[in-house]
Parts: sequence; structure tokens; C-alpha cells
Amino acid sequence: MAQIDLDLAHAYRPNPQSDADYALMPLKMTFRDGGAYALLGPSGCGKTTMLNIISGLVRPSHGTVSFGGRDVTVMTPQQRNIAQVFQFPVIYDTMTVAENLAFPLLNRGVASGHIAKRVGQIAEMLEISHQLNQRAAGLSADAKQKISLGRGLVREDVSAVLFDEPLTVIDPHLKWQLRRKLKQIHHELKLTLIYVTHDQIEALTFAEEIVVMTRGRAVQTGSADQLFERPQHMFVGNFIGSPGMNFLPVYCQNQQIIIGNQTFDIPVQALQAGLSDKGDFVLGVRPEYVELAHAHQSDALPVHVTRVQDVGTHWVITACLADSNEGSSPTIIRARFSAETQVPAVGDTTWFKIMGTHTRFYKNEEMIA
Repeated sequence: MAQIDLDLAHAYRPNPQSDADYALMPLKMTFRDGGAYALLGPSGCGKTTMLNIISGLVRPSHGTVSFGGRDVTVMTPQQRNIAQVFQFPVIYDTMTVAENLAFPLLNRGVASGHIAKRVGQIAEMLEISHQLNQRAAGLSADAKQKISLGRGLVREDVSAVLFDEPLTVIDPHLKWQLRRKLKQIHHELKLTLIYVTHDQIEALTFAEEIVVMTRGRAVQTGSADQLFERPQHMFVGNFIGSPGMNFLPVYCQNQQIIIGNQTFDIPVQALQAGLSDKGDFVLGVRPEYVELAHAHQSDALPVHVTRVQDVGTHWVITACLADSNEGSSPTIIRARFSAETQVPAVGDTTWFKIMGTHTRFYKNEEMIA
């Protein structure tokens, strides 16, 4: 295993001239030895490109890749000693499950006694011990992908194990089991794992640190708690959470915030960050931190309720700002309340409290306070 350091950019087109020409914008990033990471973002954001650059399948057009302080930019995946698990199963149908798991070790000349021990250990971890003597050809797609995962995990000497959306073909219930199992395997084997996904649930439940990507940029790296509580970029606030963060245009002047026709004092923390400067900003607050308030409460906004959803464990209320300027698109606010809350009905006017310790402020999409 090794610490992986990236200092690079990548463009599939020659002579890139603008941001749009880059699949990966210039970045510096470190994956520590033994860490569990997720690359999270929508399709086309650059996460698979980054994974393939780490593995050696793609050479970066600019910059370097280092493993343990050694420059490996021009080395092949074999020379980097990488194991990679792809979106769809890559196994030998003519072999048994045990033979598939043993194949990477046989290729490296590992002693037969150790191979049998390691194959048994990985099979037990993935709960496929009862299938070791079955031929892979007759197994379901779920079982085949388990074998593919096992082939990636069976070697103990790898620099890192890379997963490219490996649970795509897996049954939803089994997905939950495998995410839990992968996390358990990471704790037991202490391998460096990097996991590509567009599914925030997969990323948040598997990884110790998540790299959120959009438009070829890594906009924030952090734990699930950091991404939820302090999104450094508006994309992170919107992409993480269900529903995502509310964003409201605000205007700051004379140490006050103007939202619609309502005026609020700027919170102390925001003042300390320099928010009192005159100008336009964006206020961000998660639906979980929106509260019902009394009519005309000084720190609340009037809203018209447009949708009420009963999700079973909680309510999701969608409303629009009552004091939106004429001719402009209505400002939408979503709130999430416990199932026991007495919520307003569609068509009602109610008041939402949005200012508090969990309120964030953004300028040019970046968090400033």
C-alpha cells in the first residue's frame, strides 16, 4: 500500500484553451495510505477519469502521479500494483468461484497453501464460501460481481484497490449488505480503497472521506458530517442531502440582510467573516434546519405552501417565498419536519425560520460564512 499524490490536470483534446476543454481541472490531492475514499459526483464530472489516471489506464496530459513519493506517471497498472473492480463483472466463466479468486495470486507465484487460506478468508468475508466449487457461468449477476469484488481484494500487496461503480448491477437489498461488508473489509484488511459512485448513499455509508466533483473539479473533500454541515460550495449543498440545501438570494447592507421584503440582522459569525460589506449573496440552509415560526416573528419569512409530502418517517414541505418580487421566479424553500409535527396544508401561508447556527452564506458559489 502507498500514499497516492496527484498534481495534475487532464484534457482529452490537444492544446486545451478553456475550462470546457478539460476533463479534469488542475488539482492537487492526497489519498493517505490505508484510507477509504469515495469520488462522488454526477455522470461526466471527471471521477472515472481520475480513477483511471490513478490506476495507470490513462496518462494525465499535465502533471504527475506519485505512489509513496515515487513518480509513477508513466508506469502501467501492473507496475503500479493496482487492483481495479469495474462496473460490470470481469471473471472467467469456465472457472469455479475458488479458481477465479485464486487467479490473481497464482499469476504472482504465491504459495498454494497461502492461496487457499486467502481465498477462504475473502470468500467468508463476502459470504460466498458455499459457492467456492461452483462454476461461475451458472451464477447470477449479483454473485458474479461478488467474485469480481473478491478478485480485487484477494491480493494483500496492492498499492490500492479501485472500484468503478461496482454495485450498479447489484440488487438494491444486496447493495446495502455489500456496502456494509466493504466497510468491514476495509477495517479488517487496512487496504487503500477508492470508490467511484454517483450515489450519495453509497459514498456516505462507505467512505471515511468523500471527494465531491462537478464539471471536472474537486470542489470539496471531507467526511459525511463536514459535507452536510459545512458545504464549501453550493454544488455540494445541493448534491448532498435529500432534499438538497435551500438557496435564497439575499442583499446585505448596513449590517442587515434583506430577503424579499424582510430585513434581518446579520448573525455574529457572518459579521466576523466580513458579510457586512454591501452586495448580493446567497443564503443556504438545509431543509432539516428550517423551523416553523409564529406569524410575523422577527427572524422568520412568510411562505405559501405549494406541496406537502408524507414520507412516513417525516414530512417534506415545499413552499415559495410570499414576498418574492413581481416578475421574478418564485424563491422555493423546502423544509423537513418529524412525522409528529402538525404541518400546514397546501395553500396555507405560514412562517419559516431560516436564520440560525446552521445557516451558510455564499458568493460566486463558494462559502464565505
